[in-house]
Amino acid sequence: MPELRKDPVIGRWVIISTERAKRPHYEHGKTPPRSGPCPFCEGNESQTPPEISAYRPGGSQRDGPGWTLRVVPNKFPALMIEGNLDRRGEGVYDLMNGVGAHEVIIETPKHEVNAGNLSDKQFEELLWAYRDRILDLREDKRFRYVLIFKNQGADAGATMEHTHSQLIALPIVPRNVTDELVGAGEYFKYKERCIFCDIVRQEIEERVRIVAENDSFVVICPFAPRFPFETWILPKKHSSYFEHATKLEYVDLARALRETLIRLNRTLNDPPLNYLIHSMPFQEMDNGHFHWHIEMMPKLTQVAGFEWGTGFYINPMPPELAAQSLREIVP
Repeated sequence: MPELRKDPVIGRWVIISTERAKRPHYEHGKTPPRSGPCPFCEGNESQTPPEISAYRPGGSQRDGPGWTLRVVPNKFPALMIEGNLDRRGEGVYDLMNGVGAHEVIIETPKHEVNAGNLSDKQFEELLWAYRDRILDLREDKRFRYVLIFKNQGADAGATMEHTHSQLIALPIVPRNVTDELVGAGEYFKYKERCIFCDIVRQEIEERVRIVAENDSFVVICPFAPRFPFETWILPKKHSSYFEHATKLEYVDLARALRETLIRLNRTLNDPPLNYLIHSMPFQEMDNGHFHWHIEMMPKLTQVAGFEWGTGFYINPMPPELAAQSLREIVP
């Protein structure tokens, strides 16, 4: 059973999970070579754990071919779905059982397709799959947060080249999300407005760091990015929960996400990158101060000693120039 251990100095939680050591390993910058058929490809469904859900337009048989998107448990999970949390202390240390969910969303049955080559319709399916899994997992009262994320490329943490994304359901709220909640809450107390809504309004007005926009979303390079070409997608209309988006908003988000990936891939020659969705935690009171969003971070620089020692980031690319470069790409 994995464990969640809390750092007694700064309150950061760490997952100790020996299962993760069994994953395929790769040399720096190289995707691991396939030693056999890809388990994510259509026809190889028996090589994954039994599917949790799938989109099967023709009504094909479960755990068989005929799907367009498939959700399965991670074969090497960071957290285990079975068991109780068993919160406990050992002297000054706090820990609990590593209970959670770790799932893989296989975005296409075709091995050669890059995420940027998926159609708007396929991205819509992907977003609905994210939503469905969040709504299902939030019914489990052990969980307080679900993080949706994608790793593209070996240097971004992908150990399988077949395009996919993942989710992890957690019994605690991640530190990064907590920091955003606290910062947004302090701004709301002072100004009685959502900081993210103010960012959206200012960026649309100034149009210096905007990459693209449609009826429902704006794509920006944030004012203080940690990484070169860091890009955010934010709803124009205030909303705290990703899973509460409307059908029309998912249509617009699918287009915005697909086009942003294309812009980043073409500008940076298919870089390793991560994207993640920050949404409101399940059990937090929604007082209107938090605004869900997607963060996309190409991995172009290395986090080194200065960053680890200070928490500062050194970014050689001003977001104004990054946004200009991305705007010039026609998806």
